[in-house]
Amino acid sequence: MTRPRIIMADEDFNYIIPLQHKFAEEFFNKIDLEIITDRNYFLRLFSTPQQADVLIISEKLYDSSLQKHNINHIFLMMEQYEENVTASLNINRLFKYTSIKEIFNEITGKSAGVFQLDRDVKKNTQIIVVYSACGGVGKTTVAMGISASLTQNYKNVLYINADRLQTFQQRLKNQSAVTETDVYVKLTAGRENIYQEIKHVIRKEIFAYLPPFKASLMALNLSYDIFEKIAVSAKKTNDYDYIVIDADTAFDEEKTRLFNIADRIVIVTEQTKASVFATNMLVSNINGTNSDKYIFICNNFDKYDDNALIAPNVQKRFTVNDYIERFRNYDQMNCEDFAKEKGIQKMTFLIV
Repeated sequence: MTRPRIIMADEDFNYIIPLQHKFAEEFFNKIDLEIITDRNYFLRLFSTPQQADVLIISEKLYDSSLQKHNINHIFLMMEQYEENVTASLNINRLFKYTSIKEIFNEITGKSAGVFQLDRDVKKNTQIIVVYSACGGVGKTTVAMGISASLTQNYKNVLYINADRLQTFQQRLKNQSAVTETDVYVKLTAGRENIYQEIKHVIRKEIFAYLPPFKASLMALNLSYDIFEKIAVSAKKTNDYDYIVIDADTAFDEEKTRLFNIADRIVIVTEQTKASVFATNMLVSNINGTNSDKYIFICNNFDKYDDNALIAPNVQKRFTVNDYIERFRNYDQMNCEDFAKEKGIQKMTFLIV
């Protein structure tokens, strides 16, 4: 089978190399990748009819005459960020100076048919645990926002709310709980293939999710490790790219077991003294928080409020990787709205 022809054209050699490496890493020996950094060579090449699957081109080299060539997908790398710009049907405008991962995901997502060959070797499912050392910091907002954002970046996601008493459903259109008696019988048994046994109740709105239980774990006589069992069982099926576990704030043996099975752990904090203190206490009780496995996020950030994360009199045992600004109309927002927020989008690309 003929390999897809991918052309990258940009006179900025230092910019194009990281993007080239990303494509080579993901599609090594499966695509024909051409890099053009010389304007004269580019003009000579396209002075004759060309056929390509994808053309990724800087706006300095782009000319509307390129649309006359047989090119399935053209991605125009813009120097300035432009929102809600009307474009030609076959021209995709991308902001050049966002993250390489974001650009790569956008290109491969919008030209998915070209890159179907990478599905031959599917990556193992990644488990992401979202946790906070104290309540009220927007942990569930972050977890559901990440799930929605990953889905919008062409990933299959299963969201599992691992609260002992679940209230996450208020953000969903279908807020009804699981009612089937046989499902709770299977959850109580907690066999190794539990995900397959209850898979039929999984719902999907923006992302796939385990619906809320009809009562608390205690009322249902379910142990907390049922969430771990469901996640491990689902991971074995490789049905999903990511399983996002939204864990409750109690720091106990069950939580450390979730940390152990996780590929990435997102710790959500705020800029308040109380939140920073609680996160410090958490960090002092676990090992390896300085590794790539842990991502620390400050949610509800407001640059006009006091920020204990940078206060000289507050000692910090962790480093914040990114900030998510406070949502001004939070009560009116749903999961899809969360995914549109820049802070959530940046958080997502720290994961992928």
